Amino acid sequence: MPEDDTIGSFENIRFLGISDCPLFGKIPFWISKIANLEILILSNNQLTGSIPAWIKALSYVFYLDISNNSLTGEIPTTLTDMPMLESAKTDANSNQRVFILPVYPTLSHQYRQPFAFPKLLDLSNNKFTGEIPSTIGQLKSLRSLNLSFNNLTGQIPESTCNLTSLQVLDLSNNNLTGAIPAALDSLHFLAAFNVSDNDLEGPIPSGGQF
Repeated sequence: MPEDDTIGSFENIRFLGISDCPLFGKIPFWISKIANLEILILSNNQLTGSIPAWIKALSYVFYLDISNNSLTGEIPTTLTDMPMLESAKTDANSNQRVFILPVYPTLSHQYRQPFAFPKLLDLSNNKFTGEIPSTIGQLKSLRSLNLSFNNLTGQIPESTCNLTSLQVLDLSNNNLTGAIPAALDSLHFLAAFNVSDNDLEGPIPSGGQF
C-alpha cells in the first residue's frame, strides 16, 4: 500500500474499504491519522509484515477485517486495547454516529448503515504465529471473532469465555492444543463455533449453546 502520509489527511473518513486489490507492503501508518475511522476493511490483498502497534489509536474502529493477506508475527496485545471493542457501553452510542454508506458488491445489502455492521475482528487466512493473547477476553462487545487458517499454537484462552456478546467464533485450521474450555457454554449468543483442524483433545462442552 502507498506510504504517502498526505493520504491520511482525510480525517473525517469513517469507512475505508480497500479489498480484493493486488496491494502489497505493510499496513501504512497514514491510516492511524484517520481519527474518525469506524470500519476498516483491507481483506483479500497481499499485505505483509505485522499488525502495527498504532492500531489501538483507532479509537472508533469497531469492524476490522484484514483477512486473506500474508501478515505475520504474533497477534499483538495492543489489538485487544481497541476501545470500541472493549466495552458494550459503546453500543448505545453507535446510532449517534450515523452516516450513509454506498452499497458495494462485496458487502451484504443489510450493511448499508454502519450501525448495522456487527462488531467484528477478522484476522483469518494470514500467517500469524504464537498464542492467542489472553487479553482477547477484554473485547467484551465483540460479535464475531475469526482467527482461522493461521499458524496459531497453544491453548484456547480461558478468557475467551468473557466474550459474552460473541455470536461467531472460528479458530479452525491452526495448531491449537489442549481442551476446549468448558466455560464456553456461558456464551449464550454463540451461533457458529468452529475449531476443526487443530490438535485439540478432551470433551466438547455440553451446556448452553452446545
